[in-house]
Amino acid sequence: MPRGRYALHDPHDHTPLAEEHFQCAPGPTGWRYVAGRTTPTGDHTGSVDLTLDDLGRPLRLELHAGSWQVRGAALDGVTWVRTDPTGAHATEGTVRAHAFTGTSPAFLVATARLLRLTPSAAATRVRLVALTDPVLAPRTVDQSWALVDSEAHATDSGPLTVDTYQVTALDTGEQHSVHIAGDVVLSAPGIELEELESPPSSFA
Repeated sequence: MPRGRYALHDPHDHTPLAEEHFQCAPGPTGWRYVAGRTTPTGDHTGSVDLTLDDLGRPLRLELHAGSWQVRGAALDGVTWVRTDPTGAHATEGTVRAHAFTGTSPAFLVATARLLRLTPSAAATRVRLVALTDPVLAPRTVDQSWALVDSEAHATDSGPLTVDTYQVTALDTGEQHSVHIAGDVVLSAPGIELEELESPPSSFA
């Protein structure tokens, strides 16, 4: 069960934004990721709880940021309920999309798992509902994902395969690379893996 810490920063000016202390593991239903988020000074700011099924679809998502909360799942596309800080109002939404995304590295692993790309495959288009910080506002985005490289690296615990994805935002054409080993993001824009207590899990 990988356990560790990601450092999150602004991808443009590298201003530190948060640290995400996580643990994740494959299970009988698919994969689960649980994390708490703190400011660089250590104040708690939110949490992530994401469970995928065997096909990589979101069985259950619960996000907290500040006093905002979102609960969601794959249902006729993706469906969610967003609750305001007072708890007095809740808004529901449903979009014909494949999954959720956001600032947590968990969403990159989830999208890669959902698409199951191979290096020889063409780029695949995916529609996602992005839940943006700091108020978890939902926004539908279209991306293109391609697996451009898959390379095995020797480690003390055996070979570690690192997959490199090219991700393109279809509305702007902006491209970036995401490096994933098993169920852990090694690096991506705004994300750095700072600590890892055990090797990544591999999906069957």
